[in-house]
Amino acid sequence: MLYKTYYNSPVGKLLLVSKDNQLIGLWLENQKYYLANIKEKLTLKDNIPIFIQTKKWLNDYFNGQKKDIKELQLNPQGTPFSKLVWHYLTLIPYGTTTTYKEIANQVKKKLQKENMSSQAIGNAISHNPISIIIPCHRVIGTNNNLTGYAGGIANKIELLKIEGIDTTKLHYKGD
Repeated sequence: MLYKTYYNSPVGKLLLVSKDNQLIGLWLENQKYYLANIKEKLTLKDNIPIFIQTKKWLNDYFNGQKKDIKELQLNPQGTPFSKLVWHYLTLIPYGTTTTYKEIANQVKKKLQKENMSSQAIGNAISHNPISIIIPCHRVIGTNNNLTGYAGGIANKIELLKIEGIDTTKLHYKGD
């Protein structure tokens, strides 16, 4: 059975989804790919342990505390390739950014491939089902370009600011 709860954050209302006391989803309301891959009915239940832990984690995070992703039981649903990309997202330190190209290089090395498309990486990142906690907002384009964020560029900028990142050096050209 899948359970859901809601969390009101500084970047908007979040939907949290769990299965077997593991967090399988966290989406900003109205974000791209909202509830992607979730086909089962969701039952509202606020007081299960993973939701209590996740809400505390989010409270601390939004209050500027550096949080460890390992504090939570996460089980994002996706392809093996997507899960590999999301794993590399979890390795980006709090308060820092990396590029799609750097993630592509890490995945390329892990998979022992000659090439790895930054677009393939971007597609996997955009389908990250556990926003904020799996920090896809820390990935930017080359030359400090802010590129797409399923939760919206304004929210991406706000999350980076929460982590103390100077966003004045980042550029956005629009879609």
